[in-house]
Amino acid sequence: MSIAFVREKEGGEAFEDLPDRPVSPHPNFVTPEGLALIDAELDRLHAEHAGLSPDDKADMARVNRDLRYWTARRNSAQVVEQPPGDTIHFGSTVAIAREDGTEQTFRIVGEDEADPARGTLSYVAPLARALTGKQAGDAVTVAGHEVEIVSVR
Repeated sequence: MSIAFVREKEGGEAFEDLPDRPVSPHPNFVTPEGLALIDAELDRLHAEHAGLSPDDKADMARVNRDLRYWTARRNSAQVVEQPPGDTIHFGSTVAIAREDGTEQTFRIVGEDEADPARGTLSYVAPLARALTGKQAGDAVTVAGHEVEIVSVR
């Protein structure tokens, strides 16, 4: 372990001094499922915290840091229900066709929910921003590449 992450307390006892996780400056929009994920993570962290011994200083520091982050995210969460319609917005599931003919489907969600490998994309991602307000049949250019919107649900 790097000495940069250890701080000596008086009496020679060392503990982990973890910096807080950065909190996004964007509004914390979440889907109802995203809010449930935040609540589940907080429950998991509270249970983990309760099971730690005071001697588990590194784990205690990690759990406390994560509790601060997820508590802040829970307190700032703004649930956005998906409105009906054919226009792309937060919560929409969008299928696109890329220039090379490949198709991709993803849902536009909050930052903490986003996992492109699992088909979710943050609403602040450049592609999501470019697609917002558009409809099936429209084309947008992102990072020099054009994509066509195949479907919106």
